[in-house]
Amino acid sequence: MSKPDIITDWLHCPICGNKTRLQLRADTELKNFPLYCPKCKQESLIDVKNLHVTVIKKSEQK
Repeated sequence: MSKPDIITDWLHCPICGNKTRLQLRADTELKNFPLYCPKCKQESLIDVKNLHVTVIKKSEQK
């Protein structure tokens, strides 16, 4: 029995565009998720559904 092919993709920072440490599957759903980017050190509040990322709020620069 073979495993079904599941589409995965890296989650990219909505501010700087670099890859974060998270990987998404096609069936992943996130709501009000605080995404932290280790590269630009910013946090964004996002929603994810069907590999489509929607930015709710970007954090203010300190």
